[in-house]
Amino acid sequence: MPGIPKSVHSLVLVLIGTLVLPLAAQRVIPGASTAHDPDVVGAERLFSAWMEGQIAYRGLPGIAVGVVSDQDLAWSKGFGFADIKARLPITATTKFRIASNSKLFTAIAIMQLREEGKLGLDDPVVKYLPWFKEKPAGEDDGPITIEQLLSHSSGLQREAGDHWASNTFPTTDEIERLYADRQAPFAPSVRWKYSNFAFALAGLIVEKVSGVPWADYVERNIFTPLGMDASSVDKNVAGLAVPYGRRMPDGSREILPFIDSRGMAAATGVTSNVEDLAKFVSALFRRGPRGGRQVVSGASWREMLRVRSVEEDWTSGTGLGFDVKRVNGKTYIGHTGGYPGNATQTLMQPGGKVGVIVLTNTNDSNPADIAQQLMATVGEAVAKTATTKPPTVAWDPAWERFAGLYRGLWGDRQVVLLNKKLVVIAPNGPNLDDPVMLEPLGGGQFRVVSPTGGGGAYGVVGEMVRFVEQSGRPMRMYAGDTWIDRVQEQ
Repeated sequence: MPGIPKSVHSLVLVLIGTLVLPLAAQRVIPGASTAHDPDVVGAERLFSAWMEGQIAYRGLPGIAVGVVSDQDLAWSKGFGFADIKARLPITATTKFRIASNSKLFTAIAIMQLREEGKLGLDDPVVKYLPWFKEKPAGEDDGPITIEQLLSHSSGLQREAGDHWASNTFPTTDEIERLYADRQAPFAPSVRWKYSNFAFALAGLIVEKVSGVPWADYVERNIFTPLGMDASSVDKNVAGLAVPYGRRMPDGSREILPFIDSRGMAAATGVTSNVEDLAKFVSALFRRGPRGGRQVVSGASWREMLRVRSVEEDWTSGTGLGFDVKRVNGKTYIGHTGGYPGNATQTLMQPGGKVGVIVLTNTNDSNPADIAQQLMATVGEAVAKTATTKPPTVAWDPAWERFAGLYRGLWGDRQVVLLNKKLVVIAPNGPNLDDPVMLEPLGGGQFRVVSPTGGGGAYGVVGEMVRFVEQSGRPMRMYAGDTWIDRVQEQ
């Protein structure tokens, strides 16, 4: 995937006449609980108004978007044209090359084979690809593992050829020959370094272990179970949006040919649409054992989303295939993608079980920015509407008696009464930024609730708190298995 340029924020004064058109009809899934919520409808209008401006002022060909709420495609809409000359509008069924979002399917394939006991994440790549004898960047590098391929921590070069310039992608045999002359820029696990080549290798491992081509494996084991009937790998299928090059100074855009990713398919070769990708996004929000629509177990999903390597500025990183980033206190996962004439973005917020999909048929559309705006408007409104608050235990005024000072070998803790709420602080702590909450469970028991799992919650976040009393007076507080005694007032 080539680098995608930053958003162009200056307005173009002259509208591109061929691109100003009535928008394709939006689609709201019948029966979806969010369909008629006033906040959701308002957010859809707000995003659509902004998107119309992006199409008109930036001269973009077309964009398809979708918002997923747990197991439903809650909203989708097309903007602009799949084919400008034929004036064919974009819809949720328009197909696009999803580019590096393909890597997510490669990571899932590896995890499926791992669940079957056919490979391990710590296995060296050379175990399955004997020709892969990398020239080390240092004297004590150690072998490159499958996990390092999937987390962009292998240190390998980005590409295995000049395909982003020539539009001719290497075959599997050519990748092997090209690699013989290469040396990794970094040793494994030194830093995050994006590598399409690494995912091409992961795809070859899938082929070696499964005994079938990567495209066939993904179709049988991911597309079919999820019902992704419109998805394929490197096929010039009907319904593909016309791929347009970047906008030139005179406002023109070149129509690009269909390009086969060949040996790089595991990194960038999948074709899909909003409706199919919504089924994929919904799979991320399901848990349970593997089987049927559950393409990997809940344990494997959690493993894939755990951050393995981070950028040097520590603002974003990578799990297994999935990009992970924090924005305004929330964790988002997904991937961006760029292919000749296509730029895409998936963005999911697991905590809210909401995800957005952005597919475009040009390379200067900045889908990551569009996805962030879609999430901040329609996505957040959908998540708010769909969220059900867990039942809570009613406050008992008698719990006020637990407030007070408790003392132990490792320091003092003060239980403080707020408005129908108990918190625990270290009275000699440097600040009150993250007080530990005591969530009432009933029966005189509480649970430790904290934004962190370490020192702030004394390492017992999620564990039980109970008080031992004598004659109705609290004498000892247990947090997990550790206890401290109440300091009695004189």
